[in-house]
Amino acid sequence: MTASHALIIAAVGVFAGCVNTIVGSGTLVTFPTLLALGYPAVLANVSNTVGLISGSVSGAVGYRRELQGQTRRILVLVPVLVVGTCIGATLLLALPHSAFRRIVPALILLAVVLVLVQPAIARRRAAAGRKSEHPGPALQSGTFLVSIYGGYFGAAQGVMLLALFGSLLDDDLQRLNAAKNVVAAAINAVGALFFIITTTINWDIAGLLFVGSTIGGQIGASVGRRMPPNILRATIAVIGTVGAIMLLV
Repeated sequence: MTASHALIIAAVGVFAGCVNTIVGSGTLVTFPTLLALGYPAVLANVSNTVGLISGSVSGAVGYRRELQGQTRRILVLVPVLVVGTCIGATLLLALPHSAFRRIVPALILLAVVLVLVQPAIARRRAAAGRKSEHPGPALQSGTFLVSIYGGYFGAAQGVMLLALFGSLLDDDLQRLNAAKNVVAAAINAVGALFFIITTTINWDIAGLLFVGSTIGGQIGASVGRRMPPNILRATIAVIGTVGAIMLLV
């Protein structure tokens, strides 16, 4: 690896860690960058998954104040995300990388729409006297499906998770974003462990992304926690939409 490649990978790692914490689309930058530098798709994907773990954890730590009182909510989702991530990681090693190419942009755009209409959904539930604070079957099923995607590729999985949480849980958007960061970190960790055991990792790539995304996660938490809900929601919509367009073209 050349010095210029190392600097590029570290830089996109910082950016990805920041974006993943605020929204969740960092892989849309890191993965194409690794491909452009000449790394094979599967090697780039699995090394990217391992390298971005620290960014997710760093972002979750940055949101630790908003995580208070959410332990039960998150633990309920752990079994389904472990199984789903392992299924997705297995599919990555068995299927061509283009398998999800057509459906992923549609999923991202649907998630963006759900994030935008989340306040209206919350008002209708409140008017009907319904309040949901803990994951039910719908959220567990949705998290299972997103974790399959997360184990396979994971670009914009944070947008999808936040859309699910916002649509099915009644809570402040920043608290839901904090929970999203922990669940995304868990999905990345399970996927990384699976790949470390089953396939080859480029540890130079993973190490540079690890350091860069750790720094970016702290930056993202500092910025994201200060965003008013409407600005955060608009940021998610813009980045999610741009990500979907990038995948389409």
